[in-house]
Amino acid sequence: MTAGDRKDRVFARPLSEVKAFEFNESVAHVFQDMISRSVPGYALLLRMIGLYADLFVTAGSRVYDLGCSLGEASLVIAEQVRDAECRIIAVDNSSAMIEKCRQHNISPDLIEWHCEDIRQIPIDQASMVVLNLTLQFLPPKERLPMLKKIYTGLNPGGVLVLSEKVVFEDEAENECMLQLYQGFKKTMGYSDLEISQKRNALENVLIPDSEQQHRQRLVDAGFSEIYPCFRGFNFVSYLAIKT
Repeated sequence: MTAGDRKDRVFARPLSEVKAFEFNESVAHVFQDMISRSVPGYALLLRMIGLYADLFVTAGSRVYDLGCSLGEASLVIAEQVRDAECRIIAVDNSSAMIEKCRQHNISPDLIEWHCEDIRQIPIDQASMVVLNLTLQFLPPKERLPMLKKIYTGLNPGGVLVLSEKVVFEDEAENECMLQLYQGFKKTMGYSDLEISQKRNALENVLIPDSEQQHRQRLVDAGFSEIYPCFRGFNFVSYLAIKT
């Protein structure tokens, strides 16, 4: 069975107790299907990350993929920077995810796979840092320190790619986007039971911010050029440049 054949059925059966969501072996096994069916425009997000790498990664620099999951963003970046003599440091705290990453047929001289807490990884000489649907899983009080560390470790002209699920401060807009997102997941084959149980599992695990909070936090971290380059219902991806 190929990775593309591994359908996400994690929440398909009624659970007597819905436990907090974890990036464990059962999730890692189906994660490619899970994320592609759960995040509007996920494939496009990956292509955009490749574009950013082509434009912003410089020779001899480092690229960090923080919260790399199955390493898809790292692989896309690697395709763009093979001749740039740079290092890609891909980090995730899930041993199940990193074990899958290490099965990729790619030179260890190009991508380093690390099973560590992203908050403990030193960032230095970076031309690009990717937080693709990662920051939302950190405790809110630890998000600004993480962004400040990234800003400090970026070279001038370096970029941060920040993709997140967001909430909206306007109640009507927030409710509309939630309904549209739930409708999207149904079109991707998820049942009401799956949607409900996964939402319960993610409660207090994935804590989204508003767009205003994201922008202000990026400014507070030091970024002055902040561009929302992608939107899909309640998902937004920012490109923040260190000038």
